Amino acid sequence: MSKPGPGASGPADAVTGSWVESAPRTLQPYLRLSRFDRPIGFWLLGLPCLAGLVFARLHTGLAPIDAWYSALFMVGAVAMRGAGCTYNDILDKNIDAEVERTAHRPIPAGVVSVRQAWAWLIGQCVVGLLVLLMLPLPAQIVGLASIPLVALYPIMKRITWWPQAWLGLTMNWGVLVGAATARGTITPEDIALYFALGFWTIGYDTIYAAQDREDDALVGVRSTARLFGSRIRSGVWVFYILTIAASAVAFVLSEDLLALGLIAPFGLHLLFQATRFAPENNPLSLRLFRSNRDAAILLVVGLSIAATLP
Repeated sequence: MSKPGPGASGPADAVTGSWVESAPRTLQPYLRLSRFDRPIGFWLLGLPCLAGLVFARLHTGLAPIDAWYSALFMVGAVAMRGAGCTYNDILDKNIDAEVERTAHRPIPAGVVSVRQAWAWLIGQCVVGLLVLLMLPLPAQIVGLASIPLVALYPIMKRITWWPQAWLGLTMNWGVLVGAATARGTITPEDIALYFALGFWTIGYDTIYAAQDREDDALVGVRSTARLFGSRIRSGVWVFYILTIAASAVAFVLSEDLLALGLIAPFGLHLLFQATRFAPENNPLSLRLFRSNRDAAILLVVGLSIAATLP
């Protein structure tokens, strides 16, 4: 496989025709480092924050300030997902150069230097820190506690067959931040919802990783997609069912079974994904992975309706 030259347009799984292609040419590589051409990650990081916030409001109702907190969460998700992806690309520059889907990323393609990437990373972290400082103190403390998860995630694919599990712990930490923002503390039901969405992440990222199994095997990258092998569809089913079961536990603990019924569309969406998933069909795997934005929106909308009911 030949390495792309500096003129490479972007990774194979980028959104075709995204606004990044119309941005100033000098800015485009940095936007791609932050995955602005693949906005699904912003949603998958930000929506769990909203879910945690609204879940914590089930018995008290939504507050006017929640709109402000929601905006902060989404801005923070954009900044920190961009920072995380930049950090990942810095550490994975050699691996990315050997994988077809990632060889066009800015660092292995030679359009951004490692020093420039570090500067871009620091700038995004500053934005994330400013957002964090606008949240209540308990949420600030919980947010800072996620730093080890973020810092260690890029090396997990080298040392464990379960990097998707670590990703689940990282991507859904916002559930706990949202809960701490709303009620100033974290309860057992918040932790149950956190683990429920962690199982969800293992499922959807296994679908995503199915696209890279051959390349990952060549460069020694581990994943649940490779670990499950011929049982990969069963693996996705298991973790999506665990998502639904752990969500049920969260609502039982919160003593709000009506809310559990209102998030049924979220669970049905996951089962629909598992039914359609065909590991050898890469375009379908990518579409199913991206559809998890809609799944998460269904979750947040269901929780929001429950929080507004008497």
